[in-house]
Amino acid sequence: MNTGTAKWQRNVFIAAFIIPTLVFFGIFTIYPVIQGLYYSFFDWSGMSSNKTFVGFDNFKEMYHDPIVWRAIGNDYFLVAGKVIGIMAIATFFAVALTRFGFKMAGFFRSIFFIPNVISVVVIGVLWNFIYNPQIGFLNAFLSLFTKDQVTITWLGFTNHTIWMLLPPAIWAGIGFYMILLIAAIQSIPASYYEAASLEGAGQWKQFRNITVPLVWEQIKVSILNIMMTTLNGSFVIVWIMTEGGPDNSTQVMGSYLYQMAFRQYHFGYGASIGFIILVLSLITTIILQRLMRHETVEMS
Repeated sequence: MNTGTAKWQRNVFIAAFIIPTLVFFGIFTIYPVIQGLYYSFFDWSGMSSNKTFVGFDNFKEMYHDPIVWRAIGNDYFLVAGKVIGIMAIATFFAVALTRFGFKMAGFFRSIFFIPNVISVVVIGVLWNFIYNPQIGFLNAFLSLFTKDQVTITWLGFTNHTIWMLLPPAIWAGIGFYMILLIAAIQSIPASYYEAASLEGAGQWKQFRNITVPLVWEQIKVSILNIMMTTLNGSFVIVWIMTEGGPDNSTQVMGSYLYQMAFRQYHFGYGASIGFIILVLSLITTIILQRLMRHETVEMS
């Protein structure tokens, strides 16, 4: 077989894998983005064939819409809360289950991973029951320490309800990132820690100078993934638990898109919200990648 034929066969082999992927990506990602941007320039109910071209009016309306700004603030509040909460707890348990030699480490890994195999809808319903003012577990637990029955409406405060969405969101994400970090930590040679111990380094110094630098790529991927799934996927937990209320205080961009497009039939406005979600996700990803730029440490 001559060199030209071998090169041609190699290119055909590569193309056989790349072309179907590009086709699916174009159909299910690029085309919907272009279509959504197209609809954002129209005043359209989404139910009729009549569309009125309005140019950038939907985007101008968004700029003056206080709910949009509140929704963006809530999105980034959830991003910050989930990144801090999930990464802190997942890292703690990942280190504890790998470095301290728990006998039941496998059992605890399974327990922490359970929320990741449960539907987000189920998680939302479960936490609704936990927060229920009459029969909820949280009020029942607090009532053990008071003379009177506690009947706090946890999801009824305009200024604080968004905080109550953090525990279920964090709880649902810990297991996956803990497993990811456990795999990364277990790939670090034990000799590194043994040498550090002989040098007199304690657990904290070993964590800071060995564990974190060697699993930094996994940490960075985890933070970026949490950010992207939150900006694009908070809608489900918000809609199941509060439907954006009370008084739109827990609206995120995804839930507001759903409300405007499929509840109020302002589909063009909803499409413009969707495009802004895409832009915010891209900008935030670029900023985070620059902020988390770190020299890669390789194991030798």
